[in-house]
Amino acid sequence: MGLALAACAPDPAVSPSANPEPPSTASPAQEVPRYQPDGSADENLPIFSAVTGQVWASDQRGSGRAYVDALVAAGFDRTAMQVTQDLTTVGNPVESLQFSVRWGEEDCLIGQVGPSTGEPVTAVVDQLAEGRCLVGNTRPIDW
Repeated sequence: MGLALAACAPDPAVSPSANPEPPSTASPAQEVPRYQPDGSADENLPIFSAVTGQVWASDQRGSGRAYVDALVAAGFDRTAMQVTQDLTTVGNPVESLQFSVRWGEEDCLIGQVGPSTGEPVTAVVDQLAEGRCLVGNTRPIDW
Protein backbone atom coordinates (compact mmCIF):
# COMPACT_ATOMS: atom_id res chain seq x y z
CA MET A 1 0.00 0.00 0.00
CA GLY A 2 2.87 2.34 0.79
CA LEU A 3 4.31 1.85 -2.69
CA ALA A 4 1.10 2.90 -4.37
CA LEU A 5 0.96 6.09 -2.37
CA ALA A 6 4.59 6.94 -3.07
CA ALA A 7 3.94 6.68 -6.79
CA CYS A 8 1.20 9.27 -6.48
CA ALA A 9 3.33 11.80 -4.60
CA PRO A 10 4.16 14.98 -6.54
CA ASP A 11 7.64 15.29 -8.05
CA PRO A 12 10.03 17.52 -6.16
CA ALA A 13 10.45 20.97 -7.69
CA VAL A 14 13.07 21.05 -10.43
CA SER A 15 15.04 24.22 -10.95
CA PRO A 16 15.25 25.54 -14.53
CA SER A 17 19.04 25.13 -14.56
CA ALA A 18 18.67 21.40 -13.98
CA ASN A 19 16.65 20.92 -17.17
CA PRO A 20 18.67 19.62 -20.08
CA GLU A 21 19.01 21.80 -23.17
CA PRO A 22 16.47 20.99 -25.84
CA PRO A 23 17.88 18.87 -28.64
CA SER A 24 19.33 20.83 -31.51
CA THR A 25 17.39 20.71 -34.76
CA ALA A 26 20.42 21.78 -36.81
CA SER A 27 22.14 18.90 -38.59
CA PRO A 28 25.90 18.66 -38.23
CA ALA A 29 27.81 19.99 -41.21
CA GLN A 30 28.80 17.21 -43.55
CA GLU A 31 32.43 17.17 -44.56
CA VAL A 32 32.81 17.65 -48.29
CA PRO A 33 35.23 15.10 -49.76
CA ARG A 34 38.37 16.56 -51.30
CA TYR A 35 40.90 15.33 -53.79
CA GLN A 36 44.08 14.22 -52.05
CA PRO A 37 46.93 14.02 -54.59
CA ASP A 38 49.27 12.42 -52.05
CA GLY A 39 46.58 10.18 -50.59
CA SER A 40 45.78 6.58 -51.40
CA ALA A 41 43.11 5.36 -53.77
CA ASP A 42 40.97 4.48 -50.74
CA GLU A 43 41.37 8.03 -49.40
CA ASN A 44 40.25 9.44 -52.77
CA LEU A 45 37.30 7.10 -53.20
CA PRO A 46 34.91 9.54 -51.42
CA ILE A 47 35.62 12.38 -53.90
CA PHE A 48 35.56 9.94 -56.85
CA SER A 49 32.18 8.67 -55.64
CA ALA A 50 30.84 12.19 -55.04
CA VAL A 51 31.82 13.36 -58.53
CA THR A 52 30.29 10.22 -60.04
CA GLY A 53 27.06 10.87 -58.17
CA GLN A 54 26.94 14.50 -59.31
CA VAL A 55 27.28 13.56 -62.97
CA TRP A 56 24.79 10.71 -62.56
CA ALA A 57 22.26 13.20 -61.18
CA SER A 58 22.69 15.48 -64.22
CA ASP A 59 21.32 15.30 -67.74
CA GLN A 60 24.81 14.11 -68.84
CA ARG A 61 24.52 10.81 -66.94
CA GLY A 62 25.06 8.71 -70.09
CA SER A 63 28.15 10.57 -71.30
CA GLY A 64 31.55 9.08 -70.54
CA ARG A 65 33.11 12.41 -71.38
CA ALA A 66 31.06 14.10 -68.65
CA TYR A 67 32.51 11.73 -66.02
CA VAL A 68 36.06 12.22 -67.30
CA ASP A 69 35.71 16.01 -67.44
CA ALA A 70 34.19 16.19 -63.95
CA LEU A 71 36.93 13.98 -62.49
CA VAL A 72 39.61 16.13 -64.16
CA ALA A 73 37.95 19.25 -62.73
CA ALA A 74 38.12 17.61 -59.27
CA GLY A 75 41.89 17.08 -59.70
CA PHE A 76 42.27 13.57 -61.15
CA ASP A 77 44.85 12.97 -63.91
CA ARG A 78 43.26 12.63 -67.36
CA THR A 79 46.23 10.61 -68.65
CA ALA A 80 45.55 7.95 -65.98
CA MET A 81 41.91 7.49 -67.07
CA GLN A 82 40.02 5.02 -69.19
CA VAL A 83 36.38 5.16 -70.30
CA THR A 84 34.18 2.78 -72.25
CA GLN A 85 31.95 3.72 -75.18
CA ASP A 86 28.68 5.62 -74.65
CA LEU A 87 26.92 3.85 -77.52
CA THR A 88 26.62 0.27 -78.72
CA THR A 89 27.80 -0.75 -82.18
CA VAL A 90 24.28 -0.07 -83.51
CA GLY A 91 24.09 3.38 -81.92
CA ASN A 92 21.98 2.71 -78.82
CA PRO A 93 22.98 3.97 -75.37
CA VAL A 94 25.01 1.36 -73.50
CA GLU A 95 23.46 -0.49 -70.58
CA SER A 96 26.64 0.00 -68.56
CA LEU A 97 29.26 2.73 -68.82
CA GLN A 98 32.58 2.31 -67.00
CA PHE A 99 35.37 4.74 -66.27
CA SER A 100 38.53 4.52 -64.21
CA VAL A 101 41.54 6.32 -62.82
CA ARG A 102 44.81 4.39 -62.40
CA TRP A 103 46.23 5.26 -58.97
CA GLY A 104 49.91 4.62 -58.39
CA GLU A 105 51.36 1.27 -59.35
CA GLU A 106 48.72 -0.99 -57.84
CA ASP A 107 45.22 0.48 -57.58
CA CYS A 108 42.36 1.71 -59.73
CA LEU A 109 39.33 3.79 -58.90
CA ILE A 110 36.47 2.35 -60.97
CA GLY A 111 33.02 3.76 -61.64
CA GLN A 112 30.11 2.04 -63.31
CA VAL A 113 26.78 3.64 -64.21
CA GLY A 114 23.85 2.88 -66.44
CA PRO A 115 20.46 1.22 -66.54
CA SER A 116 21.94 -2.19 -65.75
CA THR A 117 23.53 -0.99 -62.50
CA GLY A 118 20.75 1.21 -61.13
CA GLU A 119 22.59 3.61 -58.85
CA PRO A 120 26.26 4.43 -59.53
CA VAL A 121 28.81 1.91 -58.28
CA THR A 122 32.35 2.95 -57.34
CA ALA A 123 35.21 0.90 -55.93
CA VAL A 124 38.95 0.60 -55.52
CA VAL A 125 40.34 -2.50 -57.24
CA ASP A 126 43.77 -3.87 -58.12
CA GLN A 127 45.27 -2.85 -61.45
CA LEU A 128 45.40 -5.46 -64.19
CA ALA A 129 48.76 -6.96 -65.11
CA GLU A 130 49.25 -4.47 -67.95
CA GLY A 131 48.74 -1.47 -65.65
CA ARG A 132 45.23 -0.95 -67.01
CA CYS A 133 42.04 -0.70 -65.01
CA LEU A 134 39.35 -1.73 -67.48
CA VAL A 135 39.16 -4.94 -69.50
CA GLY A 136 38.44 -4.75 -73.22
CA ASN A 137 38.32 -1.86 -75.63
CA THR A 138 38.07 1.64 -74.29
CA ARG A 139 37.70 4.87 -76.18
CA PRO A 140 40.52 7.37 -76.57
CA ILE A 141 40.35 10.32 -74.21
CA ASP A 142 41.54 12.78 -76.85
CA TRP A 143 39.61 15.93 -76.04
